[in-house]
Amino acid sequence: MIKHVVLFKMKDYASESEKKEVLNELEARLMTLKETIGELRYIEVGKHIDIQSPSYDLCLITHFDSVKDLDAYRVHPDHQKIVKFIMEVTTSRAAVDFEF
Repeated sequence: MIKHVVLFKMKDYASESEKKEVLNELEARLMTLKETIGELRYIEVGKHIDIQSPSYDLCLITHFDSVKDLDAYRVHPDHQKIVKFIMEVTTSRAAVDFEF
């Protein structure tokens, strides 16, 4: 099994409520991937409990049976739609993939 972990840092927003709204939208969009991408075995999305923290704001954890399945996920059209949104609302990301 492959675990894919991604951290996202959101852009600066005018208000805390606006940032929360965008975080909620990103979480909702990511969670829809389980319904449309067969290679995706598990998905978990967590938002940092301290919205004012200088750290990353959101964590995505996904599981795949193989690297081949992870690669299929990466190029899947539904994932690519969300990637476009992510690029609009984030400033940085960090990722790691490992066997478990």
